[in-house]
Amino acid sequence: MKYVFYVLGILILTLGISFTIQSDLGTSPFDALLVGLSINAGLTVGSWEIIIALILICFNSFLKRQRPEVLGLLTAFITGIGIDMWLFLLHNLITPELWYSKVICFGIGLVVIGLGTATYLHTNFAPIPVDRLTLIIQELTKTNIFFSRTVIYLAFLIMAMISNGPIGVGTLLTVCLGGLILNYFMPFTEKVLDHVLTHPRTSPNYDKDKKHSI
Repeated sequence: MKYVFYVLGILILTLGISFTIQSDLGTSPFDALLVGLSINAGLTVGSWEIIIALILICFNSFLKRQRPEVLGLLTAFITGIGIDMWLFLLHNLITPELWYSKVICFGIGLVVIGLGTATYLHTNFAPIPVDRLTLIIQELTKTNIFFSRTVIYLAFLIMAMISNGPIGVGTLLTVCLGGLILNYFMPFTEKVLDHVLTHPRTSPNYDKDKKHSI
């Protein structure tokens, strides 16, 4: 059951990413870097997700002074496929042209990203390397998710500007609100997932006790 939520969380996350890309208001700095590399160097956005993930796995290994978490590459691979899949499906379906429709599209994407990230992170199975980096910085600086996420966003913002990625007002909103939204969803998804994941294990015992009392 845990792995179902793991994949579901990634699919929700990548749907949100695709919404922000389609909004044409600017994406998160990390996604802007991926799109910029895709436009200027070729390959798909999802392919660059996997390549950057490989680099980040090595960097995270250096920070933690431990063996590389190669399993994170699996998450990046699924994420890359998810991004390319949603972009393909939404390409002609969602093309907002008016400013308010772009804002709505971006807003939905930003919230969905937070929900998807919080969902798959709570399964505690192979985080995407950039999310693992968020947790590592949080641990090293002894701060919260909001602070560590914002620091990472600022670093990727500089790289996205260099690669001429889609930076706009949406990028600024992501930097300011991305970590806050994730911080909001973390306790919510923890409560829901803990209930769902522990329920199957407690139900049989409950039924057995109920029959015994009868």
